[in-house]
Amino acid sequence: MKRMLFPTASATALTFALLAGAALTLQSAPARASDDLCNVPKAEWQPMENLEAKLTADGWTVKNIKTEDGCYEVYAKTPDGKRVEAYFNPKTFEAVKTKED
Repeated sequence: MKRMLFPTASATALTFALLAGAALTLQSAPARASDDLCNVPKAEWQPMENLEAKLTADGWTVKNIKTEDGCYEVYAKTPDGKRVEAYFNPKTFEAVKTKED
């Protein structure tokens, strides 16, 4: 009689555990991708004042700038008067996320 490597119940449990782990890994991938948008070494950051000058030149009214999760977080009014909370990559000043009030 041949002995099975895994009994049936254990094989089912193992399969379920592997599928559940794969699903969790795939589900969390987009969250990590968005975190990478501001994943820049501190030595490569441009000064906060440069971002403020750029936004002001573009017609924004900047109220406050701070760092949040590796991004520059800006509270401002856009040229068309909308109040926004915007996140910018500190190296490129690319807008990575914007929330309107």
